[in-house]
Amino acid sequence: MASADTLLPRRVAGRRRDVRRRAAGRAARGYTGLAVMCAGFLLPFVIMVATSFKTPEDIFAFPPKLLPQEWTFGNYAQATEVMPFWRYLGNTIVLSILTVTGSVLSSPLVAYALAKVRWRGRGVVFFLVVATMMLPPQVTLIPLYLMWNKVGLAGTYLPLVLPAFLGTPFYIFLLRQFLVNVPDELLEAARIDGASEFGVYWRVVLPLTRPALITVAVFQFVATWTDFLSPLIYLNDSSQYTLSVGLYNFFSEHGVAWGPLMAACMMFAAPALVIFVLGQRYFVDGIATSGLK
Repeated sequence: MASADTLLPRRVAGRRRDVRRRAAGRAARGYTGLAVMCAGFLLPFVIMVATSFKTPEDIFAFPPKLLPQEWTFGNYAQATEVMPFWRYLGNTIVLSILTVTGSVLSSPLVAYALAKVRWRGRGVVFFLVVATMMLPPQVTLIPLYLMWNKVGLAGTYLPLVLPAFLGTPFYIFLLRQFLVNVPDELLEAARIDGASEFGVYWRVVLPLTRPALITVAVFQFVATWTDFLSPLIYLNDSSQYTLSVGLYNFFSEHGVAWGPLMAACMMFAAPALVIFVLGQRYFVDGIATSGLK
């Protein structure tokens, strides 16, 4: 008959195996659910990519097939021929570069003043900055348009670019929360060594905030690249249109030409995907980490 000294380790080992099995079962169910969700999100994108290479016969074939029987690049050529695609692309690139530059220059400067510079009313100003994030953009849409139209800037790119150079509340909030975790001792050491306030900001703070700055740049690039409402409201000349507005005009003028339309959408989505993939590591660091490695 087994003694208590031998039964106890067996029971402990059995309980540990049961715990590991239950943990493995929960993990398997979680990963399965995530895989199903990812498949649901990826399916429309896969259909868009496959349709961009299909002939009209494959697109309207019944029963429908996911992959084309005959792969063709003619849809991409047609998409660039029936509308001034390259002009729209150039307009979107210029607009995206300008807004990203403005956000990266202005937002960290404001965030540094709110996080690391002591001055009276700092908390009130930060509260007001956060409060502006609570306003839906539809509420300020008409007043902003009337303001830009009053100063004669409606119909130009300035209403789309200038706000980025004045600071964006969400980016200011993101960078401020990032800078709060930077030790004050680093800044004090730089000041003791003779660095000015701007020198501390430029030489100490900005290098530490590189992940957060890349996060801001990715957010701003994707927001500008995919923005439809603002260019539609402020731009009147078709030669100034961005890709999002140009695709809408293509759809409304040429009907449901699914092959060229999906090809144009693919060319529209590709740059944003590339930017996100290239900045993914810094993007995750900017969201999840503090100011120091």
